[in-house]
Amino acid sequence: MDLGAVMIAVAGVAGTLGGSLLTQRAAEQAKRREIELVRDQEETRENLLLRRTCYVELNRDARQFTTALNHHLHAIREGNVEEADREALDEAKRTHRDRYSAAQMIAPDEVLARASVVNQALNKVYGQVKRLERGEPEPGETAATAAQAQAEIWDLLRAMRATMRRDLGVSPVE
Repeated sequence: MDLGAVMIAVAGVAGTLGGSLLTQRAAEQAKRREIELVRDQEETRENLLLRRTCYVELNRDARQFTTALNHHLHAIREGNVEEADREALDEAKRTHRDRYSAAQMIAPDEVLARASVVNQALNKVYGQVKRLERGEPEPGETAATAAQAQAEIWDLLRAMRATMRRDLGVSPVE
């Protein structure tokens, strides 16, 4: 056998082995990309579920805090604020605070901006209600002005909820 034939045979074997290795490597890379894609899709799904749960709880607890403020204002107007009323209001405030704190770690900036406006409005009305209850309102604070501020929170809640729904893909982006 001459040297040229040996070289051709070696090149053929190397080519066959090299082709097999390249095919195997390409298949491994494709499999790795597929696994990463599945992992990314699962992470996206989990993130969406986490945000949805956070939004549901934040919306519910903000509404409950608003309702508790309304109830407390009625009790103040009737001159019949009981310890159970104070406890219910403070519990609604604490629960909302906890949900809002969780949202600060999860929600994107647009949603958090709306949630912050709601949180500030709730805390402002809470302060008014507590001052009215103690008989120490600030100038211009009355049960009527507190009730008006409390009623305006419902519009803020609707705006927050709409922003959350857009973020979740439930409502179309405007």
